Amino acid sequence: MKVGIIGSGGREHAICQSLKNSNKINKIFCFPGNAGTQQIAENVKIDLEKFENLKNFIFENKIELIIVGPEKPLVDGLVDYLEKFQIKVFGPNKFSSQLEGSKIFTKELCKKYKIPTAKFGIFEDSSKAKNFVNNSNFPIVVKADNLASGKGVYICHSKEEAETAIDEIFNGKFGIAKNILIEEFLKGEEMSFFTIHDGVSFKTFETAQDHKRVLEGDKGKNTGGMGAYSPSRLINNELEKKIINKIINPTLKGLSEMGSEYKGFLYTGLMIVDNEPYLIEYNVRMGDPECQTILPRLKTDLIDIFLACCEKELKEINIEWKNAKSLCVVLCSNGYPDEFKKNIQINNLNNIKLNLDNYMFHAGTIKKNEKILAVGGRVLNFVSLSNDFKIAKKNVEENLKKLNWNGGFFRKDIGYKVVE
Repeated sequence: MKVGIIGSGGREHAICQSLKNSNKINKIFCFPGNAGTQQIAENVKIDLEKFENLKNFIFENKIELIIVGPEKPLVDGLVDYLEKFQIKVFGPNKFSSQLEGSKIFTKELCKKYKIPTAKFGIFEDSSKAKNFVNNSNFPIVVKADNLASGKGVYICHSKEEAETAIDEIFNGKFGIAKNILIEEFLKGEEMSFFTIHDGVSFKTFETAQDHKRVLEGDKGKNTGGMGAYSPSRLINNELEKKIINKIINPTLKGLSEMGSEYKGFLYTGLMIVDNEPYLIEYNVRMGDPECQTILPRLKTDLIDIFLACCEKELKEINIEWKNAKSLCVVLCSNGYPDEFKKNIQINNLNNIKLNLDNYMFHAGTIKKNEKILAVGGRVLNFVSLSNDFKIAKKNVEENLKKLNWNGGFFRKDIGYKVVE
C-alpha cells in the first residue's frame, strides 16, 4: 500500500523508517520530509496550509493512509478536512487537538474532572499577570497558551525572570498570545508516557525521559529536546495504573462528554512526585525526540497498529516490544536554540555504522547538489539499543565521533540518571 507522512523532523524520519521495514508498504511519500526520508521515500514540497492541494495530491497518487507527525496541522484541523473526503488519517481531530493547542483548555478540563496538576492562574494581560507574580512563591512556571514548539515554558526563579517571560509571551515571541498561564512549580522528576488510541479503546505505547534544557546538568534555555532515553526509570505497575486511572481515563471521559473521541498518539507529560503523577501537559502526537528512542524498540508492524486505530480495531492488536533499552542524542546547530547558521554542509555521514541496534535519524537537513546540508536547529538524532544504557550511550558517542561535525554540538550527559 501507499502511505503519506506529514512533517520534516526526526520523529517523521523514525516513523518513515519503521514503516519502510513493513512488507505491506510499497511506497511512502513525505510532506516535505528531509534528507534522511529522501533516501527511503519520495519527498514532496507542498504548502501544508493549503489543505486542498494536499487532498488533490493524495487522490492523484492513490495514497491510502496519511500519518500526521507534527502538532500544527492537527490543531489547524487537517484530520477533519481529509476525513470529509473519506481519506484515512492517523491523528486526532481539531477539537481533541486543543489538548495541546490550548494549555488553558487542558487546565480547565483538569479542574472539571479532578485530574492532578499544578495549581494555576489564567491572565489576559501583563499587568494582572505581574500582579499575581508579586504575590507568588518562587520558582513559578510561566507558559504561553498557544503552540510554541516545546519552547513556550519558563521556569522562573525570581520576579524579574517572571516579568521578562510575561513580556516576551505577550509581545508575540510564540505568536499572538491572548492568554498566559502561571502555575506552581512541582518538584519531582519528569516522565513522558505514551498511549495510542482508536476512538474507542487505547493501549500504552511505552515511556521515555526527555532532556529539554540546552546545557548539561539540565541548565540553560528550553529546547524542543536534546535527547531522550526509553523506558523511563520511574515507571512501575502501580504508577502506570495511577496515570491511567487519574489522568488518561478522566481526560477521555471529558472529551467524550464534550462530543469528541480521541484517535492517534497521546503524549502525557508528567511530573512524578513520590510515585504520584501530576499532569504537566498533553501533546497530541508522538514526542520528538522520544519517538526516535521508542520506535526502534517496537516489534509489531507499525502499519498494522495505525490501520487498527483508523478502523477502531486496536483491541485486536497485540503490541510487542523488544527487551532492550534505548538512548537518543540530538546533534544541534551551533547557536541553537537562538540564532544559528543554515546551509552548513555535513560530511562523513558514510562513516556512520548503522544496523538493527544503531540508528541515525535526520531532522533539520536537506539534500542539495548531492550534499547534505543542515538547515534546522536540531539536525541529526543518534540512537542505540542495548540491554545496558551505558553501552547504548557509548555506541551513540562512537558514531558522533565518526561524524566529527564542527558545525554543531550535543549534550554529553543524556541519560545521566540511568547511565551512572
